[in-house]
Amino acid sequence: MALYERKEEKTDVQDDPAAKALLHQAFKKTSRWKQDFPGFTANLTCNDNGVIYKGDVRIQSRNDITVNMELPEGKEALKKWIDDEVGMITAHRAWRAFEDADGKHAVTFGASDDHPLGREILIHGDGMASRYRIKDERIRQISRTTPRMSFTINIEEVMTTEDNKSLTTQYVVFYFSKDKKLIDVDSFTENPCLFEGNYLPGSRRVISTEDGAAVVRILEFKDHKLLS
Repeated sequence: MALYERKEEKTDVQDDPAAKALLHQAFKKTSRWKQDFPGFTANLTCNDNGVIYKGDVRIQSRNDITVNMELPEGKEALKKWIDDEVGMITAHRAWRAFEDADGKHAVTFGASDDHPLGREILIHGDGMASRYRIKDERIRQISRTTPRMSFTINIEEVMTTEDNKSLTTQYVVFYFSKDKKLIDVDSFTENPCLFEGNYLPGSRRVISTEDGAAVVRILEFKDHKLLS
C-alpha cells in the first residue's frame, strides 16, 4: 500500500468526549518507539518472490529514512515498493502524541451496533474520512478513503510487549475502487525484533497479487545498531 499524504479539511462537527476518550485509550495501548528513540541502522534483505536482493537501511525518524539497495535495471517498481514499505513501518512505529495525530480532529461514535470488531469511531476533518473499530482497548479495524480508492485494514493478530502495549503482527488490507468494488488484497505478517529494549522491525512478509498471480515478498532486517 503506497503512502498517502492527508489533506486536512475543515469541519463543524464537535467532539464527543466519550468517543475521543475511547480512541485515546486505544492509542496509548499501541506500542510505539519512545519519544527519545535515537533511530537505528540494519542490514536489509528483500526476497522478491524467490529472488534475493541485499542492502542496508538507516532510520532516524519518519522523515529521515535512507534505504540503500542496488537493483537491476527495470526494477524501479520494486525499489519504490521497498521504500514505501520501510516508510510505512516507520510511520506506524514512530513516536507521536495523540494531540498531533487523530486527537487533533473531531471524534464521534458511528452508529451503535454489535459489530464483532467493536464500536465504530469516526474521525472528522482528517481528509481521509477515517473510521476505526475498537474493542477491549485495541483498534481492530481501520478504514480510510483517498481520491483514488478506499481501503479497510483488518487487524488479525497482535502481540503484547514487555510494557503491556499491543503490537500488530498480522493484518489484511482490502482495497476498493471508487465504485466500491474489491480491486486488491494484501496480507501482512510482521516479526518484531526486541533489541536493547526497543521493538525494531525484524521481518515483514507481504502477500499480494500482480498480473493474475500471487506474489510473496519478505523484507528482513538484521544486525541492528542504535544510532548514538
